[in-house]
Amino acid sequence: MHIQALELYKQLLGVNHPLIATSLFKQLLGENHPDVAQSLNNLAVLYNSQGRYEAAEPLYIQALDIAERVLGTNHPNTVTCRENLEYLRTQMQENGDNS
Repeated sequence: MHIQALELYKQLLGVNHPLIATSLFKQLLGENHPDVAQSLNNLAVLYNSQGRYEAAEPLYIQALDIAERVLGTNHPNTVTCRENLEYLRTQMQENGDNS
């Protein structure tokens, strides 16, 4: 399934799209690895910095979910993911983008 999804991403988005790297990371490390959470968070930070809030939010949510399950709610990486998501949501409210 991962290989099929990766091939679809490549066809639809091109081989240099950030989702290709994320899919490869998940395939190699597994869905619940802390490095996957970190990569999702980093990609969300990039999207956030570009003003692509709708693309960033689900990545922050996934990163936070993985971090909470694997690292615990008080781990520094989990706290960072949570703070990043809260900051994004504040930005979205300020911009009137509550979707």
